[in-house]
Amino acid sequence: MLLRFWGVRGSIPTPGPETVKYGGNTTCLEIRLNNGKIIIIGAGSGIRALGNKLVMEDMKKGPLDIDLFLSHTHWDHIMGFPFFTPIFIPGNKIRVHGPVNIGDEDLEQIVAGQMSYNYFPVKADELAADIEYKVLKEGHFELSGGVKITTKILNHPIIDLGYRIEADDRVLVTVYDHEPFRNLFESNPDDPDYDEIAVREGQKAAEENNRRVLEFIRGADLLVHDAQYTNREYTSSKLGWGHSPMELVVKNGILMGVKRLALFHHDPTRKDVELDALERKIRARVKKIKKTNIDVFFAREGMEIKL
Repeated sequence: MLLRFWGVRGSIPTPGPETVKYGGNTTCLEIRLNNGKIIIIGAGSGIRALGNKLVMEDMKKGPLDIDLFLSHTHWDHIMGFPFFTPIFIPGNKIRVHGPVNIGDEDLEQIVAGQMSYNYFPVKADELAADIEYKVLKEGHFELSGGVKITTKILNHPIIDLGYRIEADDRVLVTVYDHEPFRNLFESNPDDPDYDEIAVREGQKAAEENNRRVLEFIRGADLLVHDAQYTNREYTSSKLGWGHSPMELVVKNGILMGVKRLALFHHDPTRKDVELDALERKIRARVKKIKKTNIDVFFAREGMEIKL
């Protein structure tokens, strides 16, 4: 299994001289299996360059057959789709997998809706590739070639899925946008609206959901995890924003026996020098922890990993 990061930034693309090292494109991960199968996770702005490479290199061997997975449909995770060149070429087959919110329009309307004539010069019904949209929920399924996929609902303002991919005797887990579950009923006992039963049940639900996420990442050969904030940023002003503090992500990775951990979805305000400093700090902390061999690093655009 070979992976390449084409976009690692969160929220909005951030081009410029201060983001060159880690990259300014939003999330996109390319996965190449030993049998040649291509899987893509995320259609952020990084998918544009990936699409150009696929057309220039892979299409020399014939039409493309791609499974594209979306964690959720916030714009930073789908904005590159209209610029993904393979969708314009006849003969290519692209299966787009992802969740939708209950009551919302279907997945095709959400993703291809960006190509309304008001926003884009080419309409979705003019695309030449064979594109199939598959709505996902939490569960298990297989792709051709014996690729096992497990999906897990994460904690984000809209329905958001993590992916656990088992192939080539390796386990890759992605948790693109996620915040630890917390007790939404927690309140001061002196509050006249305090409900002891609701507080107790809320705490139980939060703990159970966090336990399930921990089990989801257990033993991963590589975990690619949202780590947009530091713990100080998260606790001071980012609760409820749907993203994780990097210190907790590292702690959970160690707890669940993750072998390699790529911290990901970098905050758009974060410059290269700041990410360098944070990575050094995190790696120094991990080095002091006994009984762990976890390799923790910050994902960079263009980075390749062989599992």
